[in-house]
Amino acid sequence: MEYRPLGRTGLRVSALGFGCGAVGGLLVRGDYAEMVRAVARAVELGVNYFDTAAIYGNGVSEANLGRVLAELRPEVLVGTKVMVREDELDDIEGAVTRSVERSLGRLRRDRVDLIQLHNPLAVTRQPGRSWLVADDLAASLATFERLRDQGKARFWGINGIGDTAALHAAVGLGQADTIQCCYNLINPAAGMPVSTDFPFQNYERLIDRSAEQGMGVLAIRVLAGGALSGSAVRHDNATPGVDPIASSAAYADDVALAERFAFLVKEGFAGSLVEAALRFAIGKPEVSTALVGISDLPQLEQATDAVGRGPLPAEALRRLNEVWMEKL
Repeated sequence: MEYRPLGRTGLRVSALGFGCGAVGGLLVRGDYAEMVRAVARAVELGVNYFDTAAIYGNGVSEANLGRVLAELRPEVLVGTKVMVREDELDDIEGAVTRSVERSLGRLRRDRVDLIQLHNPLAVTRQPGRSWLVADDLAASLATFERLRDQGKARFWGINGIGDTAALHAAVGLGQADTIQCCYNLINPAAGMPVSTDFPFQNYERLIDRSAEQGMGVLAIRVLAGGALSGSAVRHDNATPGVDPIASSAAYADDVALAERFAFLVKEGFAGSLVEAALRFAIGKPEVSTALVGISDLPQLEQATDAVGRGPLPAEALRRLNEVWMEKL
């Protein structure tokens, strides 16, 4: 397993991160014995970063991860997230503090390695949506800093989802230690140039901008919620439906778009579309870890094997660039 710097934190994280969310679903809906086997195997394979959140299964993911780690006692890094609800915007400090303390209880830890703001960021407040603006972000980060001083968190990060201008402004502040960025074959705009008429959100190289600020980058949705498997079939542990992020309006449309990248397998660049998608994500040097939502042990083995094969070759990237510059 390759280990990469998590920005300026001094931590080194595995190139493959274990996603504990509802999309993969193992830590939310799986059998407990299966969870233990998968986490133990992940550690054996060199995975040292586990990513969860308070909203994953309404706390179920954190509780299960905490229980498994308490049983196995591995030396790993754990990140979780805070989602400030719309009705809490008048007391962001209190909302963040309460959320972190509840997360620590479920995780059975006195301190978490990474606390991340789960809310998307916007230029202006949007009624009915828990998207935060600059002033909200400042209050959140100030609270995270106080929690760090209290020994409850080591580092903090932000969500790289939201308005592109707001995200770049937040990164430009240079305060957060990490950022989660949506980055995959369907929408590579956070780390690659795209055409001026690119049909999805253009993140304008947000990964590069974040790395320039010394931030660690956690790549999310690297398999587009599973669509880059090329199949609409969902695992029993996985969430039955997936809302795409920064790509098509419907998951089925993302599955159809995956066919555009079938040449990577047909021409021998990768053994499967999943392998190609993972190797693409880790091929960006500024990506600290690529998070994959795990549904079962075979998926973990497949992901680890893919990452172990290293980045896609230069010729594959050249061909991909041609695809991205084409109109859909």
